[in-house]
Amino acid sequence: MEKSFLVIGTGEVGIAMLDSLYNYIATTQQQFTIGALVQSSSAGNGSTLQSRFIGLAIEAVDLVSESIENLASIFGKYDTVICCSGFSIGAGMQVKITKAVLEGGIRRYVPWQFGADYDKIGRGSAQPVFDEQLDVRDLLRAQNKTSWVIVSTGMITSFLFREEFGVINLSKKVIHALGDWQHSLTLTSCEDIGTVTVAILFHQPEVLDQVVFVSGDTVTFQEIADKMESLFETGFERVLWSRTYLEQKVNDDPDDVFNRYRLVFTHPGVTWPMNDTFNHRNNIPTTGIVQWANTHVAII
Repeated sequence: MEKSFLVIGTGEVGIAMLDSLYNYIATTQQQFTIGALVQSSSAGNGSTLQSRFIGLAIEAVDLVSESIENLASIFGKYDTVICCSGFSIGAGMQVKITKAVLEGGIRRYVPWQFGADYDKIGRGSAQPVFDEQLDVRDLLRAQNKTSWVIVSTGMITSFLFREEFGVINLSKKVIHALGDWQHSLTLTSCEDIGTVTVAILFHQPEVLDQVVFVSGDTVTFQEIADKMESLFETGFERVLWSRTYLEQKVNDDPDDVFNRYRLVFTHPGVTWPMNDTFNHRNNIPTTGIVQWANTHVAII
């Protein structure tokens, strides 16, 4: 079906994607079919979604247990599939979804690649799930029937403020730098991921079969500390976690997912200049770290 969209997953990014698609409809007065794939175990959430997004089609499916063939038949009803399911559904699932997309013969696919520059990071990094992202890219690049768009966003901004991650600890007023104080991170909020991805999908001429870089903000760890001190009008203890220290933490506890994320985010492939982004070139405003924190984080 021409100009129909299926959003897989209704977490933070999925909801932001639906918001942006519906905002586009409201702004342009165009009509498109929009669907959301929800886990069959939470199918009751479909009515809640439909009360928020009028006309939304609900596809209730268990991604883990459903066969690739059945998933392909569902995906094949849509022109564009946007995967917002994240890593939490389990190892191998992004490859399974991609195989179903290709089997379904859809026109255009946006895979769950809202993160680092996986090509630059390469295989065998501290975070094994990143290898699966490269498997997905290999599948897409090895065929020419389904077009694809990979949207690289860096770290989701809210993740930076998770105390388990450890970079910004507001309760203890500590900022940890990963690797080096001059190393930088590219950050993009969920809302901006939705906004910019939808802008990419409707851009003319069409953006197809390429990696597109976006950014809400690109900041060094020193800038992060300076900005937090200025925003909250208080001092933060500044502690460097060297790469050697982070490697040892992974060796000591390889099952700790945050140990792996801390180490992998010392890699150069997690950052790019704002000037090189799609949103900068197309004058799309995005939310910087201070603006995001001012809106989402309570005063400490």
